[in-house]
Amino acid sequence: MSGSKPVVLVTGASGFVGRHLVPALARAGWTVRRAVRTPQGLDDEVVIKTIGADTDWQAALDGVDAVVHLAARVHHKHEEHAVTLYRNVNILGTLHLAGSAATAGVRQFIFVSTVLVHGRSNEGRAPFCENDVLTPRGLYGLSKAAAEAGLKTIAYASAMNISVIRPPLVYGAGAKGNFALLKRAVDLGVPLPFAAIRNHRAFVAVQNLSSFIQRRLAYPDPASNFEIFLVADQEQVSTPEFIERLARASGKRARLFGVPPSLLGRLLGAIGRQDTRDSLISSLELDVSKAMATGWQPEVSLDEGLRLALLDQDA
Repeated sequence: MSGSKPVVLVTGASGFVGRHLVPALARAGWTVRRAVRTPQGLDDEVVIKTIGADTDWQAALDGVDAVVHLAARVHHKHEEHAVTLYRNVNILGTLHLAGSAATAGVRQFIFVSTVLVHGRSNEGRAPFCENDVLTPRGLYGLSKAAAEAGLKTIAYASAMNISVIRPPLVYGAGAKGNFALLKRAVDLGVPLPFAAIRNHRAFVAVQNLSSFIQRRLAYPDPASNFEIFLVADQEQVSTPEFIERLARASGKRARLFGVPPSLLGRLLGAIGRQDTRDSLISSLELDVSKAMATGWQPEVSLDEGLRLALLDQDA
């Protein structure tokens, strides 16, 4: 430990969420130890080249009070051929780290999973909640669901408190994926065919995800060694409204036009973009009442989160 400050190991510290979370935890009074693949010459880093079933975590976990596990294999160009990769990193790597942490006497372990363990859409159903039967989609969702199941076993067999957080699309400065694509389209003034979509989708600003992680570290539940939480912004809006508010935050005008969602869905399906169809057209609503019951409140609104997402990461 470093003085009287508790020590937290953050894996994936150089990734999108990690770059926001690490300084937030430091401001909250934690001594942060960053697990990274590529050394940057900083005093607070520990180099972990690969995450798997044989990773040596002993030095990284020495004196650590809590672990926040962000690192994961998220996308692979040929996902259907990457079963072993997802299994080794997201399942075996996660469970080996958690087991090593429990053996080292770590008191808390926070695992950032994904809402995709529920599937890509709750169209025509109630918002997803923590107790729903899981219907994961894709290798990523399947691997995260399997890791969650293994973590539950570890929690009940040890004294370590484990929290699983299932976020939807996380947006913020430096975000990649669909958010980066939408941001670029708005910046370039590209016309987008989403005006006729009437869905509702959950999003979470990286500041809000970080603040919930901080809350959970500060106030673990002593009555339960294993808890799952869905975390999202308070507003769950349609795809065109999200784009319009992103454009407004950019000082631009969203160029939206209407294509019937059924036709748009067929077109996306025909070109093999079923995941894009689901994330743009279908609804994905979350019941975040359990997270709110912990005393957590989202730190920023949707509009403020979008404004911050447009700032330089280092600003």
